[in-house]
Amino acid sequence: MGQPGRLCYRGNRHRALPGMPGYWEGTIMSVANAVDPTDPGREFVDFWNEILAPKFIRFKHILVDGLTHHSAAIFPTLPVRQGDKVLDVGCGFGDTAIQLARRVGADGSVVGIDCCEAFLDIARQDSAASGLSNVTFIEGDAQSYSFGPDYDFVFSRFGTMFFENPVWGLRNMRTAMRPGGLMTMIVWRTADDNPWLGMAKQVVLDFLPPPGDEARTCGPGPFSMASQEAVTGMLKSAGYVDPQFKRVDAPVLVGETVEDSMQFQLALGPAGEVFREAGDLAEQRREEIEAALSEAIAPFLTDEGVVMDSSSWVITASNPA
Repeated sequence: MGQPGRLCYRGNRHRALPGMPGYWEGTIMSVANAVDPTDPGREFVDFWNEILAPKFIRFKHILVDGLTHHSAAIFPTLPVRQGDKVLDVGCGFGDTAIQLARRVGADGSVVGIDCCEAFLDIARQDSAASGLSNVTFIEGDAQSYSFGPDYDFVFSRFGTMFFENPVWGLRNMRTAMRPGGLMTMIVWRTADDNPWLGMAKQVVLDFLPPPGDEARTCGPGPFSMASQEAVTGMLKSAGYVDPQFKRVDAPVLVGETVEDSMQFQLALGPAGEVFREAGDLAEQRREEIEAALSEAIAPFLTDEGVVMDSSSWVITASNPA
């Protein structure tokens, strides 16, 4: 369930789990087994399709084009070879799958999987326009999809952070890998490291209450894999070996104008969740919220558009040979 910069944000449910004493040492498997592996995240899949898809399509120019600098810092270093078979988990609009298809060449192939059919419709149109014949797209939840051990390389950009149960999801991704195959996932670091997401939330919280524990969401959220220690525990419990972490800091474009950026923040991400869950109160205070948020965003306006800092982990791990 990934997408360039997937910006749905989970409320407080389960947030304390990874920090509990002994969590990764002794209780991770009991937590993993707490979610039915045959249908994990159904609530979140429905939320993506019913609520978020139209908003993501509206702001596709930010969610795809806005990450150009970030992707340019990562894609040339991916361990992808000519002729590889690649799985792109949470492929969203398909831009990463299309880039990977060019990397593997005519002797390789790429399959993109995502839970949102509306995203895949765009992905198929764009891949057809590219003239590539070695990339295909399937609708499904990567946490429970029945994969065969067919792939040399499994990739996910900003998708695994939204797994309802990350151990189940990562383990299921590993079932798609050949022995000795590699997996690379890109995840956001902390909110403090990503002011392009965190700043707007703080502004909106000056006017609205935080979402409650029953807030409807699409999964744990963009910062759920920020902890290197916690993710190392997830990967080891899912059966991976030799996890490697690389920090990447790069600018992101978060709007063509201040107005564009402000509307984007109120539609998606942590600020968007606060605004959405506040309902009528948010609408009553919309004018003053928009004014405050626009004022906070204005200093980041450049000739290119609204540009802010971002920081991610590029995490690679192996399937045992």
